[in-house]
Amino acid sequence: MSDRRPILLTDDHLAMVAPADGPMHDPCWRILEDTDLDLLADRLMQDRPHPIPIFAYGSLIWNPGFPVRSRRRATAIGWHRSFSISLDHFRGTPERPGLMLALASGGNCEGLVLEIAAGTEAQSLRALLRRELVAHELAGNACWIEIETERGREQALTFYADPVGTQIAELTIEQQAQRLARAAGAAGSGAEYLLRTASGLEQFGIHDDYIWSLQKLVAEEIEAAALK
Repeated sequence: MSDRRPILLTDDHLAMVAPADGPMHDPCWRILEDTDLDLLADRLMQDRPHPIPIFAYGSLIWNPGFPVRSRRRATAIGWHRSFSISLDHFRGTPERPGLMLALASGGNCEGLVLEIAAGTEAQSLRALLRRELVAHELAGNACWIEIETERGREQALTFYADPVGTQIAELTIEQQAQRLARAAGAAGSGAEYLLRTASGLEQFGIHDDYIWSLQKLVAEEIEAAALK
């Protein structure tokens, strides 16, 4: 936690980012079918707690995509947010590549535990795994991590903690801002993803210095580009 600096990135900034067409997914991927998703869900949930706890640190905070039984503040022990996954699809194109948020080793990350609503486990897990993992090539990016909540130490399922099977971009925060300020694709812009994440964190009283610094830099990059 730190000082509560305002979010400077706005919808007006998003409007200044030109949209772009591109693929939703890497065309080389082998997309997970329902049977694959169910088998993966069974493996991930073997001897695991119910209600099913999902650790949300990015888009799942503001767009979970499944019925949520309850939300609780939580801290992922030994992880921090990082825009490190390079995108030439979804929210990017080869000409205007984007970045996706992941968890990287080290530090702590405040987020939410979302408990899947009782009676919806099978369909919710299938929808969640389809959205987050998409393809066989990304199926290793679901794991259980240790979190701290008001109840003490717990385990929760999360995604892209030290991601595997995907292209990683090791960039400075300034370079990340430059890329996110330009990135756009079939699913929208990188700036939109960042703003929605910052706003979602703020809604639940969570402040991440990294996200706040990055959104300020992205706002400045968009403004500077508009003046050229």
